[in-house]
Amino acid sequence: MIEPKDRPRPRNWQSFRQSIRHHWLLPFLLLDWIAEWAAFCLSRTSLLEFLEYCGSFSILIGVIFYFLDAPERTKLKHYQAWQVINTAQGKGGSGGRAEALHELNEDHVPLVGVDLTDAFLQRLDLQKAELRRGSFDGADLKDANLNRSDLQQGHFENTNLRDAQLTGANFSDATLTDADLNGAVLIGSNLHNADLTRADLRGADLSGVVDWKSITGIQLANIHGVRNPPEGFVSWATSKGAVDIDTDAVWDPMVEAAKEKLRK
Repeated sequence: MIEPKDRPRPRNWQSFRQSIRHHWLLPFLLLDWIAEWAAFCLSRTSLLEFLEYCGSFSILIGVIFYFLDAPERTKLKHYQAWQVINTAQGKGGSGGRAEALHELNEDHVPLVGVDLTDAFLQRLDLQKAELRRGSFDGADLKDANLNRSDLQQGHFENTNLRDAQLTGANFSDATLTDADLNGAVLIGSNLHNADLTRADLRGADLSGVVDWKSITGIQLANIHGVRNPPEGFVSWATSKGAVDIDTDAVWDPMVEAAKEKLRK
């Protein structure tokens, strides 16, 4: 804050001029004399203090309007994020969707029914996301983090979920036919009525998976080397048509033959 100064009264012009020894300095010293008088006059008024208060008040008004406008800025940010997602719909590559999805999820925006078909979204971070009825067919979600996400009725046909983090994810009524879940962490995930036909579950961590006996399809799913399966899961799965095969060279022809049979 500007502190008022008790300035002495400047000399009058006549006295000031008489004190000048070198007259060639007169034009320069005249400016100094005028400035001295101006400072003296201003110091005896409240003008500067008033202007300082005006400046502080304008900053306060700016801060108030900034917070009042926050909802509109948030709406615009969400609109732009959805525009990125919808524009890239059905296309390969990321197209900025990973960042847009993460931003919306961070703001707790539901992503119900989002279409991410064939999208390249490796290492996507969408923890606790609302992704019910989403379409992820053919998408590359390798190393994605979908822990505790709601994936009910989601479509994951031919989706790459290799090494994905899926702890506590809800796959209830989800379609995971031909999905690659090799090495995925499915600890405590809900598999109620999920379809895992021909899914690659090799090395997947199945510790504490919920409602696995209600899985609607597990034929030709490869359960070789599954980690921490619930008691009785392996025998139950093989009785329903799952296989325990180490190499693709043996398993792939079986899968292709099954697909060909369905096409006929």
